[in-house]
Amino acid sequence: MAERVLVVDDHPPMVGLIQDALTREGFVVRTAHDGAACLRSVAAERPDLIILDVIMPGMDGFEVLRRLREQHETQDIPVIILTVRKDQGDLLTGYMAGANLYMNKPCEIRDLIAAVKRLLGTAARI
Repeated sequence: MAERVLVVDDHPPMVGLIQDALTREGFVVRTAHDGAACLRSVAAERPDLIILDVIMPGMDGFEVLRRLREQHETQDIPVIILTVRKDQGDLLTGYMAGANLYMNKPCEIRDLIAAVKRLLGTAARI
């Protein structure tokens, strides 16, 4: 069964780029465009990994991540923060909130795919 990735970002071109690349690699990709939609999507169908932007309307990615880590059902889902925020304080906030990896935009899509595979342990299988 293909692994499921949830891409959460409020910028449709970024979502499309990531979704297309991951789909070509054999992942099943769902999307959400804000924090509340992310939490609803996770509750409806638990993904195997989440790629999460920080700057979104309403609830930012750090708060979404904190909420995911507070719940027993979602606390162990790998999360990659993918954001334009490059400040060391933001990096620390991301890891303190529970991020498995913090990546900056723009990034090479091949690096993001490699990170997804590494966190899911699928690098050797795909």
